[in-house]
Amino acid sequence: MTSSDHDEAIADGRDTSSVAVVGAEPTESAEASAIAAIAAPELLANSVSEYARLWARRVRSGDSGALPVVIGIIVLGAYFQLREHSFLSASNIANLITQSGWIITIAMAQAFILLLGEIDLSVGFNAAIGGTIAVWMEAINHPYPVWVAVLTALVVTAAISAIEGLVIVWLRIPSFIVTLAGLLGLNGVLLWLYERTGNVGLGGVMRINPGTFLDKLTSANLSPTVGWILLAASIVVAAAMMVAKERRRRAHNLTTPPLGITVLKLVLMTVIGAALVLVLSANRAVFGTLRGVPWVVPIVLGLLGVSSVILSRTRFGRYEYAVGGNAEAARRAGISLSRIRVTAFALCGVFAGISGILYASELGSMSNNYPGGQYVLYSVAGCVIGGISLFGGRGRMLGAVLGGFVVAVIYNGVSILGLGDAGQYIWTAAVLLVAVTLDALARRGTNSATIH
Repeated sequence: MTSSDHDEAIADGRDTSSVAVVGAEPTESAEASAIAAIAAPELLANSVSEYARLWARRVRSGDSGALPVVIGIIVLGAYFQLREHSFLSASNIANLITQSGWIITIAMAQAFILLLGEIDLSVGFNAAIGGTIAVWMEAINHPYPVWVAVLTALVVTAAISAIEGLVIVWLRIPSFIVTLAGLLGLNGVLLWLYERTGNVGLGGVMRINPGTFLDKLTSANLSPTVGWILLAASIVVAAAMMVAKERRRRAHNLTTPPLGITVLKLVLMTVIGAALVLVLSANRAVFGTLRGVPWVVPIVLGLLGVSSVILSRTRFGRYEYAVGGNAEAARRAGISLSRIRVTAFALCGVFAGISGILYASELGSMSNNYPGGQYVLYSVAGCVIGGISLFGGRGRMLGAVLGGFVVAVIYNGVSILGLGDAGQYIWTAAVLLVAVTLDALARRGTNSATIH
C-alpha cells in the first residue's frame, strides 16, 4: 500500500495496522488479497458489479462497516412498529429525533476518546455540568445572553476533559482510572452546584423558563420550506465533497470510485432525506398546527460535518487514527502523543457540553439526580454499535451518530411499549453484545489478512 493510499485509509477511518510485513517479502497476490480485505471497495472497483463483489468479500472477512447498524435500525423499527403501530407515526418520529439529539452527541463525544483506544467514564457527569451551567446562566438568570451561557458551559466542560487528559499523559495513569475518578468527582461537583445555586425547585430540579432559547432548542421546528431547503443544501454539499475527494485522488494518481457508486449514494441520501422531511412536514398536532423538521436535525448534521472534517481532513485527525492504531509507531514517526490525547479529550468535553445542553432542553430542566453513570454507558454503546473499535484506530464519526440513533430507537420504542427501565437495559445490553461480537469478528477477519 502506498503512503497516499495509507493516508486515505486513515482519513476514512479504516485500520491499516493489520498490513504488516514480517520476515520475507510478501508475494504480489498475498499483498493484493490483504489490501482488498481492508481497503474500501470503491477505491479498487472499476464498475458497480466489481464494487459489489469486493464489498461482499469485505463483509465475509469480518469488516461489515455500517451494515450491521443499518440492519439494526430497520429490524428494531419494524419490531416496534408491529408491536405498537404508533411508532412510525409523524409525531413519534419527531419525538424520536428530538430524544436522539443528546444521545447521539454524547456518543460523538466518546468517539474522540475511543478512537485513541482510551475511554472517558466521566463524560456523562461532564455533560450534566455543562447543561446545568447553561440553564442557570441563560434560563434562570436572564442578564446573561444565550451565547455567553452556551460558550461558558462548553469552555468549562472542555477544560474539565482537557485536565483529565493532562493527568493521563503527565502521570501516565490509565484513562480508565483517571476518568473513573472524574466520574465520582464530577458527581460530587454537580451536587455541590445545586447546593450553592438558587432557583432550584423541590427535589433538586432546575427548571427552564418557557420561551427561552434553551426551551426552544428542541421544542421548536423549522418550517417545511426551510426543511426542504436544508435537504437540498445537504445533498449539494455531500455531492461537492464527493467530487472534491475524487479530484484529489486523481491529482495524486490514485483510483477513484465508479460513477455509479457515487450516484447511488446520492440517490439513497435524497430518498431517505425526502421521506423524512415529507413525514415531518405533515401536521402532527391533535389541536392546532405542529409541523416541520426539529432544530435538532441541523444541529446534529452540523456537528457531524465539523467532526468528520476534523477527523478526516486535518493533521490532528490523521494523527489520532495513527495513535489509536499503533501508538508506538506513531511516536517513532514523530507524532506528539500527549498533544493528540489532550486535544481529543478537550474535543470530547466540548461535545459532552453540547449533549448536556440538548438533554436539558429536551427535558425542560436539569436535576442533581442526573444518571451520569448510566449515560456514559450509552455513549460507549452508541460508538461500538456504530462500528468504532474499542481498541482504537478504526471507525468514523458517522458510525457514532448511527449507533447513538440505535440507542435512541431502543430508548423510545421500549418507552412506547411500557417495558420500563428493565426492558430498556436488557434491549440495549443485547444490541451492545451483538455489536461487540461483530467488532471482535471484524478484528479476527482483518488479522487473518495480515501478511506474514
